[in-house]
Amino acid sequence: MRSKILTAGLVLALTAALGGVASADARPGGRPKLTDPHPCPGQPGFTCSTLTVPFDHTGRRPGTLDLAVATADNADAPKGVLLFLTGGPGQGGVGTITRIAKQRLPEIAKDYRFVMLDQRGTGPSGALKCPGLQEQMGSSDIATPSREAVLECAQLLGDTAPLYSTDQTVADFDQLRRALDVPKMVVDGVSYGSFTAARYAIAHPANVSKVVLDSVLPHHATASASLYLTGLTAEARVLRAACAVAPACGYDPADDLAWVVRHRSAADGVRIFDLVVTYEFVDPTYRNAEAGDVIGALHEARGGAPAHLDGLLEAYKSGGDDPASFSSGLHAATLCADQRFPWGSASTPVALRQPLLSLAARTLPARATWPYTTEVATRQGFIQSCLPWPAERPASNPAGKLPDVPVLLLNGDRDLSTPLEWAQEEAAQAPRGRLVVVPGESHSIQNRERGHAGRDAVLSFLR
Repeated sequence: MRSKILTAGLVLALTAALGGVASADARPGGRPKLTDPHPCPGQPGFTCSTLTVPFDHTGRRPGTLDLAVATADNADAPKGVLLFLTGGPGQGGVGTITRIAKQRLPEIAKDYRFVMLDQRGTGPSGALKCPGLQEQMGSSDIATPSREAVLECAQLLGDTAPLYSTDQTVADFDQLRRALDVPKMVVDGVSYGSFTAARYAIAHPANVSKVVLDSVLPHHATASASLYLTGLTAEARVLRAACAVAPACGYDPADDLAWVVRHRSAADGVRIFDLVVTYEFVDPTYRNAEAGDVIGALHEARGGAPAHLDGLLEAYKSGGDDPASFSSGLHAATLCADQRFPWGSASTPVALRQPLLSLAARTLPARATWPYTTEVATRQGFIQSCLPWPAERPASNPAGKLPDVPVLLLNGDRDLSTPLEWAQEEAAQAPRGRLVVVPGESHSIQNRERGHAGRDAVLSFLR
C-alpha cells in the first residue's frame, strides 16, 4: 500500500505561506546562498545543500522554494563549474551525481567541479505528487493518461502549475550560478536537460563558457514535436538499421510494424509506440533475445502469432514510478506550459483544443506518421496530457539561434526518445556547434553509452 502523503496543493500552499516572509537572499536582487551544507549521504566527495529561490521569478506570486543541490568538493577545480542537468522533465539530479561524475565522466571530474540539483518539482523532498498520472504514465512521454488523472493533477497544482515552466527553472539555474559565485559555467544537459541547457544559454549567453547537448530536444517547441511526428517516423529508419546488422533479418521491420499497428486498435498502437521507445533503454540493438527481441516480436505478430508481442507490451508497460525519481506531475505541468500544440499554446481555451486538434489531424498526410497512424499521434501522452489541462499563461518559446559559444551536440543513431533528426535540427541553430553521432547507441550517451566514443568526444571538447 502507498503511505499517506500531503497532496501537492497543500504542500505548495504551506511552502508559499511559510516562505512568504522570505529571507532577503531569496528575493529578486538579493544574493542567493547555499545553506545547510553537509556531506551527501552515501556519496563521498560531494556536499549537499539547499538553494532557496523565488517561487515566481516574475514577482507576481510571493513565496520561495527550497531546491536540493549537490556540489563536488573540489571547489578549486582548474576549469571551473560544470552544471549537469538531468531530463524528463521530472527527474531529480542530486542522487545521481556520483554515477555521472565519478563513474561515467571521471576524467572530466578531475578538471571541473560537478554541480547537480533537483530542479523545481523533482527529487525526494520536492517532487510534485499526482497519484493518477504517476500510476498511469510513470516516466513515459507516450503512455496515454485518462482525462480524470490529468484533471486531478491540474486541480492539485491549481494556479501554481505555470510556475513549473522551463522559464522558471532557467531562472533557478542563474540563482545557483550566483550562489556558487562564478561568472560562467559549462552547462551540460541530457534529454530534457538539453532543452533547459540551451534555453539557459539563450537567456544568459554571457554566463556560459561551453554547452553540451546530449540526446537533443530542440529548444524551440513546435506542434510537430508535441505530435511526436519525428519520433514516429524515425522508427522506420532505426528498426531497418538494426535489422541490417549481421545476421540480417531478411525482412522489413518497418513494414511489420505498420501492418501490426493497422491491424490492432489505436490504443494498442500507442502501447506499441511506447513499448519500442521504452525498449531502447534495455536493448539498443532491438534484437537481443534476452531483452525480448522487439523486432522479432513484431514479425511474429504479423505472421499471426502475437503472444510474444503481447508479452513484451505487458513486461514493458509504463506507470508506477516513484515520484521521487520521476515526477509525472512535474512532467505534465512543464510540458503543458512549455510546448506548442496543434491548438496553439497553453493559453488556448480548452473548449477550442479538440476541434483544432481534429482539424490538424485531418490535414496530416500518411507519410507524416508512418509506420504509425494519425490516431497514434493524437492519442499519445504528449497530446493527451495537455489537451484537457486548464488554460494558463504559456512559457516563452525562443525561435532564435543559440549564442556564439562552443556547443557540442551528441546523439545516438538508435535513439527514439530524442531521435537523431532533432539533434540535426538543433545543430543548425548553433553557430559554433558540432554534432557527434554515436553509431549503434540509443538515448543518453553520457549516462548509458556502452562504449566510449561519445564520452571521448565530450572529454576532447571540454579539455
